Amino acid sequence: MTAGPDPAGPVVDAHHHVWDLAVREQEWLAAPGLAALRRDFPVEELRSEAAAAGVGATVLVQTVTVAGETPELLALAGGDPLVRGVVGWTDLTAPGAADEVARLVALPGGNRLVGIRHQVQGEPDPRWLLRPDVGAGLAAVAAAGLAYDLVVLPHQLPACVRAAERHPGLTFVLDHLGKPPVASGAVEPWASAVRALAALPNTVCKLSGLVTEAGPGWSVEALRPYADTVLDAFGPGRLMYGSDWPVCLVASSYGEVLDTARELVRDLSPRERAQVLGGTAERVYGLSGRA
Repeated sequence: MTAGPDPAGPVVDAHHHVWDLAVREQEWLAAPGLAALRRDFPVEELRSEAAAAGVGATVLVQTVTVAGETPELLALAGGDPLVRGVVGWTDLTAPGAADEVARLVALPGGNRLVGIRHQVQGEPDPRWLLRPDVGAGLAAVAAAGLAYDLVVLPHQLPACVRAAERHPGLTFVLDHLGKPPVASGAVEPWASAVRALAALPNTVCKLSGLVTEAGPGWSVEALRPYADTVLDAFGPGRLMYGSDWPVCLVASSYGEVLDTARELVRDLSPRERAQVLGGTAERVYGLSGRA
């Protein structure tokens, strides 16, 4: 399969990363199976991939819980017409979280800040999102008009539902479908938990990360039950495509990931495909005013 311009309209890659190991270690790359990712991935490399695939805009997402990373990502986005938004990190448990968010917005490139994320998947407490200090941080994110990206494991989804109920004015964006167990082929209890989250109007889901969860030897048909679940639960207007580059490279190329997403939404109308492949990200992250 070869990606290229999409007849449904411009494509937005709503989830990718970049890093420079000389600037900052990415300790998570020590995990098994990630040897191919233990090098630098600059935005210049992404730009060539995106151009070949017909991607016109992207959203850059944080990778480490280090305060210095987000200002760097904002500065990069501020000087690059491809990167239209940044999902950064700040310590939500800090008493001054609201002030820190305001500081980030005021930095060079700060107008590209569209959301905040924390590696909740690494928190031992499955109810971390429901802690009072985290709740105060989430309220600060909402007050700043930003979205909150959820990177969680399936057993943490019930806490996501409760957090979204507590903060109806905050848009929660579920990364990677909540990391379903694609490799095993199991659908429940993940599907029920995702449907409970999707029942709340302030929730959105990213069609991203499936090839990584599936692992080597994946097929479109193996991914389809998971994609169909979120399409049915969220609908095209609350589903957005993301490559998860360069993490996707452990299982697939950038172009193949996009072609796979196109195949998974092939039976939608042109308007619905355009929503998944660009429109939802444009609306949820407010990308049009950040060019």
